[in-house]
Amino acid sequence: MTQQTWDEVGGLLPHDEFRAASEAIVANIEQVIEGKTATVRLALAVLLAEGHLLIEDVPGVGKTKLAKALARSIDCTVRRIQFTPDLLPSDVTGVSVYNQETHDFEFRPGAVFANLVVGDEINRASPKTQSALLECMEERQVTVDGVTYQLQTPFMVIATQNPIEMEGTYPLPEAQRDRFTARIAMGYPDSGAELAMLDGHGATDPLHELRPVSDANIVRQLIATVRQVHVADAVKQYAIDLVTATREAPDLRLGASPRATLQLLRTARAVAALEGRDYVLPDDLQALAVPVLAHRIIPTADAQLARRTTDAIVSELVHRLPLPHDRQRNPYDTRPATGNGRAPYEPRRP
Repeated sequence: MTQQTWDEVGGLLPHDEFRAASEAIVANIEQVIEGKTATVRLALAVLLAEGHLLIEDVPGVGKTKLAKALARSIDCTVRRIQFTPDLLPSDVTGVSVYNQETHDFEFRPGAVFANLVVGDEINRASPKTQSALLECMEERQVTVDGVTYQLQTPFMVIATQNPIEMEGTYPLPEAQRDRFTARIAMGYPDSGAELAMLDGHGATDPLHELRPVSDANIVRQLIATVRQVHVADAVKQYAIDLVTATREAPDLRLGASPRATLQLLRTARAVAALEGRDYVLPDDLQALAVPVLAHRIIPTADAQLARRTTDAIVSELVHRLPLPHDRQRNPYDTRPATGNGRAPYEPRRP
């Protein structure tokens, strides 16, 4: 039986089935992650957008737990890689081993041959090992000894790293950061969520009792449904304007790439579908600008001296960039817009 490759997905799901399946995954993860609904939903959106997730925050806030909870909520193949300085690229991609019985080399797959790959403390591995992820994250394939092996769908890399630890770490290169669809931070829980965590995690770890509520086939259908979400031309142009603004900002010496524009729209489609819409709004792009764009850009030396973070710079660009005039219109309405941004004969909203 041949494995399903990354560009082959299942059929579309009706609206009620899509909502039920996605809400079940979110609710299952929230049995482990308390009070972080928005973060959990964004992680699921990245999966449905066929992207990869970088979780960056201080130690002890649940980065690895979120990655494991998402992986265990889906009944599919999961591999975990603990990135260390002595980890080799062949440990990630696989290696050809000589078989004395057949007198030939046979390929033994590495950890990336799974639907969900959890990379813990990714910045502790050497740049040589980190580069082993570049091909599989972008092209959904692995090339070893001149032979290319296709990966399955869904395929997602969920990596964690601590931003404040410098001893024994290697910063992620720009090429690898650009392959992560979004970067999120867990943040500290509020007092109510932390109290619930003490009650729920005090005696046993709920992660051990977590059971799958979906499978790879359902996820493929969710992905196929997300691909059909409508994006109006005005919204596409707004996405381009957002990314172009990062390339022209005086506080940045490296703006976002065209890959960022593509992944911004893909994630916006997933967010819209999770919100119960079959079309993308400019508001979706605004909400996703920081997690999707901020980790791809590099501030100038002056901006770094002024302690301006990339998150703050992107937020400022979002607030300065004007929204499309017809943002309130139905995206399927082809009638020409009037000067006030409403279609002719459209009833005035209260």
